[in-house]
Amino acid sequence: MTNLEILGQNAVSAKYKMQILSTEIKNKSLIYIAQCLREHCDEILCENQKDINQAVANGMHQGLVDRLKLNKERVFAMAEGLEQIVSLPDPIGEVLSTNTRPNGLIVNKVRVPLGVIGIIYESRPNVTADAFGLCFKSGNAVILKGGSDAIHSNIAITTVIRNALKDMKCDENAIQLIEDTNRETTKKFMQLNQYVDVLIPRGSAGLIRSVVQNSTIPVIETGSGNCHIYVDKDADFNKAVSIILNAKTQRIGVCNACESLVVHKDIEKEFLPLLEKALKQKDVEIRADEQAGLFFSDYKPATTEDFATEYLDYIISVKTVENVEEAICHINANNTKHSEAIITENKEAADKFLAGIDAACVYVNASTRFTDGFEFGFGAEIGISTQKLHARGPMGLPELTSYQYRILGDGQIRP
Repeated sequence: MTNLEILGQNAVSAKYKMQILSTEIKNKSLIYIAQCLREHCDEILCENQKDINQAVANGMHQGLVDRLKLNKERVFAMAEGLEQIVSLPDPIGEVLSTNTRPNGLIVNKVRVPLGVIGIIYESRPNVTADAFGLCFKSGNAVILKGGSDAIHSNIAITTVIRNALKDMKCDENAIQLIEDTNRETTKKFMQLNQYVDVLIPRGSAGLIRSVVQNSTIPVIETGSGNCHIYVDKDADFNKAVSIILNAKTQRIGVCNACESLVVHKDIEKEFLPLLEKALKQKDVEIRADEQAGLFFSDYKPATTEDFATEYLDYIISVKTVENVEEAICHINANNTKHSEAIITENKEAADKFLAGIDAACVYVNASTRFTDGFEFGFGAEIGISTQKLHARGPMGLPELTSYQYRILGDGQIRP
């Protein structure tokens, strides 16, 4: 029996214990685990520094190093995220609908856990705690497969959580980490459908594509983020500059950062020089089409690939359009179905954009950086789903459940 099969069997055993845990026990356990994360912060940071040192030695990109790096504030934020989950309603056991049949049968549709959730992710060690917290509160066991670049951090965080679960008399196999960083192990994990009920990839487009193509387990896609902002002819320039700066530079290595700008031709002469001045203060490289380039003093010509690229860097592409219809067409052709925004004071244009854009989240006059479970009031999130079946957008507790029909009778038999 392989180590993966042992992990799978452990998870299946744990899931049956998890699904009957009371809300009180789950909440007390999460509060205790949050406390333990804070108490063991120095140990976690020590292990994280090993990952950072290796990443720098390997020449990892600055944006990815930022994803990987932990500090006291980020560890305490992980703990706070678990405590916020405590305050959220427990979805398990919620009656979604009730139907009493003519023969007296009562048909209840009730939320239940998905079971065993597998998560494959890259770089961000905070995902380890976030994923556990959401899976635990929603009654699921979880098997985690992080990237090799964060292995020391992930082991440290998982160890703290497992030890805390033991202290709370819960099954520590509610969370398990695959410590083997070999890619073949990852592929074998994707085939573990006899134990794992659903697989969620979080990371680069390449990782997600690999999981979708190779998994025999049902997959919930959490997409990469080639997010656009369209500046309409009726935009407020001050709002537009502020929103674009926030979406592009507040944090570059995240999936909800703006990567591409679409601008109505009627405002380019006035707007683009203002924007360039603001972007240059943040050292953002501009890659523009020929028309937009007429109004920039310093830019690189954009290629077709630029408009479909998730840079995760201080780079932004700029495309000129004739109208909102062309903006919608361009964005739908190049986006990753994540988050798109329009800046306009024209309600008709805003409504057309909202109706026409194919993405999980569509904004009017706001930064795409708000696509986040915490910002949406869901607590920590398991990821941003860019598909349309089962879950879409930030996935909180309800998205980690299925449902079961519970039929109550009094001796009825079918004639």
